[in-house]
Amino acid sequence: MYFFMCRTGVGGLVTGLFVAITGIVCSAQPLSLPNDAAAQVISLTGQVSVLRDNEPWALNIGDKVQTQQVIITGADGFAKLQVADGSFFEVYPNSNVIFRKTPGNLRDFLDLIVGRVKIHIEKWGGQPNPNRVRTPTAVISVRGTTFDVSVDDDDETTLVYVEEGAVDVMHALKPGQSRTVNAGESIQVYKYQPISQNSIDKNDLARRIFHAVVDATRVAIIESRTPGLGTITKIPCGGCGQTPAPPPPGVPPPPPTAPPPPPG
Repeated sequence: MYFFMCRTGVGGLVTGLFVAITGIVCSAQPLSLPNDAAAQVISLTGQVSVLRDNEPWALNIGDKVQTQQVIITGADGFAKLQVADGSFFEVYPNSNVIFRKTPGNLRDFLDLIVGRVKIHIEKWGGQPNPNRVRTPTAVISVRGTTFDVSVDDDDETTLVYVEEGAVDVMHALKPGQSRTVNAGESIQVYKYQPISQNSIDKNDLARRIFHAVVDATRVAIIESRTPGLGTITKIPCGGCGQTPAPPPPGVPPPPPTAPPPPPG
């Protein structure tokens, strides 16, 4: 599937019917979408799988996820995937995502069933790059921006935080007017409530929440999978009635605890 950007001069008249039939969009620079609609894994750690015939197959760096495939991450799973136009998305632990659920429609980018993703949509030579992200409660339309989306475990609430650019958010179950969410703003979409104007939060609470969760996730993944150390065992606190676990191979034991001072 291709879209072409065309130059129109004095004698170049492109009718609406011609545009509708051929899919030609006019602009100042030539542009085409690549044939390859797959997403390639460029970074991965922990348990990350893709469903094939309803069976999970482990993904590795360099693997490609095809349209309509479901990506599943475990409690320690994280993956970053990139598509041919330079756009990418990050999938965080305990998430379930469908990549390009609608074949042939490159505007449908992701369906987030549960969990959290971060998405960056590249623009085409400075021009908008329309994409949609769907959740059980929201439809998010973007043209080129960076934003986070999370869906809670009972799929009744969607939280969208925009880091750069802007997105339009509509309710997936209660049709109505869309709301534009700009950089630094967030919106929560509840399953049984229509979106209102005051749904948009213009403070940095969502940013702090997202960044805290992302940072905690990365620290947990690094701690649990440090190269050369294997899984790190947390050593119980002294005086709590437990025997300290031995240190991982290659790590020197901690120095002995100094005895308490004599009474008096």
